[in-house]
Amino acid sequence: MLVITETATAAVKTIVARVPDAEDGGVRIRDTGTPSGYELSVAPAPEPRDTVVSAGGAKVFLDEAATIALDERVLDAEIAQDGSVRFALANQP
Repeated sequence: MLVITETATAAVKTIVARVPDAEDGGVRIRDTGTPSGYELSVAPAPEPRDTVVSAGGAKVFLDEAATIALDERVLDAEIAQDGSVRFALANQP
């Protein structure tokens, strides 16, 4: 199962708070099936087949392909002073 770091938790909560209709939503990760990787978006709720990963009040919704691809991975984030966020994936130890 995907693990979310404290920094990524804070980043997800910050991003979701910026979207008026998604206060109870989360960040959705969709596997694009291309070498470019994943698509992130803010969603008010998970899609019917999404896996929901919660940490510290933050929710990440994973589509079916992302659920498989990101199993045993760690989602981390870097929050810049200007508020921009950069997510990164690493292998679990």
